[in-house]
Amino acid sequence: MDRDDPNSFESGMVERKSAVDHESEFDKEAWISGLLLEWGTCGQVAVESTTGRVVGSALYAPPGRVPRARRFPTAPVGSDAVLLSTVSAEPGFEEISVTLIDAVVTDVVRRGVRAIEAFGFTGSREPLERDLVGLMLGNGFDTDACLDCLMPTQLLIDCGFETVAADLYLPRLRLELDEGLGWKSAVERALEKLVVEAAADLSGAPTPVG
Repeated sequence: MDRDDPNSFESGMVERKSAVDHESEFDKEAWISGLLLEWGTCGQVAVESTTGRVVGSALYAPPGRVPRARRFPTAPVGSDAVLLSTVSAEPGFEEISVTLIDAVVTDVVRRGVRAIEAFGFTGSREPLERDLVGLMLGNGFDTDACLDCLMPTQLLIDCGFETVAADLYLPRLRLELDEGLGWKSAVERALEKLVVEAAADLSGAPTPVG
């Protein structure tokens, strides 16, 4: 195994699906440990305050440390950018994705990074489309790749990313970090949108009987 490869599309540890579930977690930890030593912080986590349970995470790295990113049809990632490889959230905590991206941005801005890039997924996530994405990315990606690690394109757009390489399913998007605080206002707008949607859900909820 290439020690530079993290899990999901970072490593694509799926060639032998029945044998690698436990290996992939080990290799992911090894990749993170190596990256922490060589580059520094490469992830953010969200913790549910009442239980202490991790409900979301984000991974990011220099593009050279994510070799399988080169398989995307809209590769390569810009050499001046950090690649946001994965943002995931537990069911019921999807809104935390925006907060995680904000934490990533804050960290890399502090470190002098000029931009963040990410591969989005645009599609209905039906089985046929998942299979097609797996074929596009080549061996090493199972049919659930887009569900496991790819971020919705709209989430990235809501957070201020702009498409720099278009594709029907796997566009590459970029967030410039050296243009004032435009990125911050975009993230704030995304957070406000989530608050409005949550308020709408509450207003439409039935009144408890009791």
